[in-house]
Amino acid sequence: MRRTLILTAVLAGFASIVPALGQAQAYPTRPIKLVVPWSPGGGTDVLARIIAGKLSEAMGQQVIVENKPGASSMIGMTAVAQATPDGYTFGLATSNLAANPYLYASHSFDVAKDLAPVVLVSKGVYAMAVNPALPVKSVADLIAHAKANPGKLNAALVGAGSPPHLALAQFTSMTGADIVGIHYKGAGPSMAATIAGETQLMFASYASLSPMVQADRLRLLAVTSAKRATTAPDVPTAVESGLPGFVFDEWYAVFAPAKTPRVAIDRFNAEVRKVLALPDVRERMKGLASEPAGGSPEELGEFVRGELARFSKLIKDNNIKAD
Repeated sequence: MRRTLILTAVLAGFASIVPALGQAQAYPTRPIKLVVPWSPGGGTDVLARIIAGKLSEAMGQQVIVENKPGASSMIGMTAVAQATPDGYTFGLATSNLAANPYLYASHSFDVAKDLAPVVLVSKGVYAMAVNPALPVKSVADLIAHAKANPGKLNAALVGAGSPPHLALAQFTSMTGADIVGIHYKGAGPSMAATIAGETQLMFASYASLSPMVQADRLRLLAVTSAKRATTAPDVPTAVESGLPGFVFDEWYAVFAPAKTPRVAIDRFNAEVRKVLALPDVRERMKGLASEPAGGSPEELGEFVRGELARFSKLIKDNNIKAD
């Protein structure tokens, strides 16, 4: 009788596990939404569509890119944070995610509590460039020139709290250089101002700067990534140029609503990592000056916690407020 009861209990437990295993093996059973919190046609959108096409093939269900731009990515990522945590909504966030909580008085979700990290997709290469008429050819030259001419150098920015603004704040905080930030309505006008000499310095993605550098209309001083970029192996990093710890990346990462089933997070993570290893994907990302990343959800979570702490200090120390 005792043996019968034990066998019955074991069979009952096994029966309860089978449906869960079946669900894990079946996922996904319908299309998946990948929210892009920026407008169509931009770098984040292009990256999302490169990945989504390959994921659709790998997962057996269409991965649909849905653009929800506005409020420095907050509208789109709020939609992700508030979505049903069923494994069918993900969001491709950028580094703005870690800065926005400290730039805006009102924030509709908590990055740490309301989003689940999935995978770090890539890091975009950021760079520092100057007008060729400026008598500097290195970061050290720029620092010396700025200190010899306090308040006389202008840097082109694209809005309070934007990546170029934060990069300039980090640069001036580290070096003590007195450089005036001038805000423009978009990356195009800010680049035009630097080319024309209205401003002398700018921080921007290497992909956007590269054509103007090749045409000798801008001079590249350094990339701000932790190591030399594969897209620009001859360009030194800011760290190599005498700024220890000066790293400023434009990163892209996938998040899901908090409490999303781990089976969905693990499957999405695994498939994205496979996609990032494909030669054609890596080649297309190289054209965006974006370095493939990867890693586990836990590694992304640790990375974002570090970014939140870094941006919190940088923004508070420099009293930066969003427009």
